[in-house]
Amino acid sequence: MSRKRHQRHPLASVGLHLALALAAVIAVFPPFWLLVTSFKPQNDAFTTGLLSHPTLANYTHVLADTAFLTWFGNSVVIVGLTTVLGVFLSATTGYAVSRFRFPGMRPLMWLLLLTQMFPVAVLIVPLYNLMATLGLLNQPAGLVITYLTIAVPFCAWMMKGFFDTIPVEIDEAGRVDGLNPFGTFWRLVLPLARPGLAVTGFYTFVTAWAEVAYASAFMTGEDNLTLAGGLQTFVNQYTNDWGSMTAAAVIIAVPAALVFAFAQRHLVAGLTAGTTKG
Repeated sequence: MSRKRHQRHPLASVGLHLALALAAVIAVFPPFWLLVTSFKPQNDAFTTGLLSHPTLANYTHVLADTAFLTWFGNSVVIVGLTTVLGVFLSATTGYAVSRFRFPGMRPLMWLLLLTQMFPVAVLIVPLYNLMATLGLLNQPAGLVITYLTIAVPFCAWMMKGFFDTIPVEIDEAGRVDGLNPFGTFWRLVLPLARPGLAVTGFYTFVTAWAEVAYASAFMTGEDNLTLAGGLQTFVNQYTNDWGSMTAAAVIIAVPAALVFAFAQRHLVAGLTAGTTKG
């Protein structure tokens, strides 16, 4: 009996599942080994065995004997401001270019795309000079502005695509009820854009939380460091404390995991809607 046209051969199915299982192992192994290493004594950090003598000494040292909590607080302030401002600017920009036609709109959209083409290595020197001229080095505001330049252009494009999927009739109904354009945006359109806002907030959060290059270049002095800069104090040319490094990395990953868990139900819908007409 001939095999149905779209029926997969058993060997092909086995091969596909083996490939997916291998990919899953490759993806999960690095964070798993990071977690395992964080519970190892300092002398066992490079051993290939699992937890023969588990200990919380690395976590205790990081939290009690270093400035980790100061770095954590600095990061929370910077990331919080970046996320709130990034979501607001991305949503208002995306709504404006989705609903209104004005001179220079198309060049503006292309400019937003062009800003994503330059790598960090090219931008870090001119941005450093600009921040130095403005007196924003070692200031949270300097990092917030820098992270907004990274996150807002991409998120504005994504939010435009999402707003394009919301019927214009909703805006017209708002104007009939006497709302101004911002009132229509804030009270009627924005509540319908929650999935897109969730994606924007998550992307902006991750951009600021995980960024290393700008944080290391713009912030100096132990009390001014963020988590990204603080991690580098554990392993550098002078010290080699891998136990503390892995323990700190695990702690840093927890907030990102919580934010992802909170936003994940909106992520697929937001990303799909944002690319439908973007």
